[in-house]
Order: sequence, then C-alpha cells, then structure tokens
Amino acid sequence: MNPKVDAFLLKTKKWREELTILRSIVMDSGLGEELKWGAPCYVHEQANVIIIQGFKDYFALMFFKGALMKDPQDLLRKPGENTQSGRQIRMTSMDEMLGQEEVLRAYIQNAIAVEKAGAKVVVKKNRRISGPVGIGRKLCG
Repeated sequence: MNPKVDAFLLKTKKWREELTILRSIVMDSGLGEELKWGAPCYVHEQANVIIIQGFKDYFALMFFKGALMKDPQDLLRKPGENTQSGRQIRMTSMDEMLGQEEVLRAYIQNAIAVEKAGAKVVVKKNRRISGPVGIGRKLCG
C-alpha cells in the first residue's frame, strides 16, 4: 500500500470508510497503487487501470478503459457526456458497495484483462463541445 494514499484517506472527510474498503477490494487484485490527480489510482505495468473517486453524492470506481469492458450487470456509466473511454460504477452507501463486492471484484478483473490484452480505445478527434465555452471550438487531441 502506498503511504501517499494512506495520507489521502486520512484527510478525506466524506466517504472515508467506504473508500478505505474499496481500496482494499482493489488492492486484492494485485494492481500497483499510486496517488494521481489527487485520488488513489491503480496501475498495471505503468498503465492506469482504475481510480477511486469520491464526490458529493456518490463514490465510484472509474475504469480508464471501461468502454471496452463487459458490463453484464449494466453498472458502467459515463462520468460525463463527452467521455469516450472511462466508465464508472457509482455507489451511494456502504451497504450498496458490500452487497455487490463480488460483482466489483469481477469488474476489476475484467478491467485488468482488458489492459493485459493491450486493447486500445479508439478516440474520436475534432469533436466539438456544446455550450458557451465550446461554441465553435474543437477539442485538442
């Protein structure tokens, strides 16, 4: 376990217990643990696989290549309207998380398998975003 993630969890006010247990579930998978973008991030051979996220109304496991994963329980959600690759499993309580622990473990294993297979998400380029900030502007990348 990474001491930087220990420190992050100690400072976390909302969802501390849930994120700590979620961490232990992910750590059972054998992925490496880092702190990236201010959150616990789990890697396989330097490639980001999963990040644990805490928000106001929910906490989540976010899979970097979630768009390529199997979703037999229909749990994976886009974090944002324009997200192309990442997908989240959102939870709002300890009971919800513990009730689907085995399902979470299966999704984690699927995410690892996708990464080990070398699968790549084909990202659409030159997309336009709507709204005041993005009117007529192309996104970089």
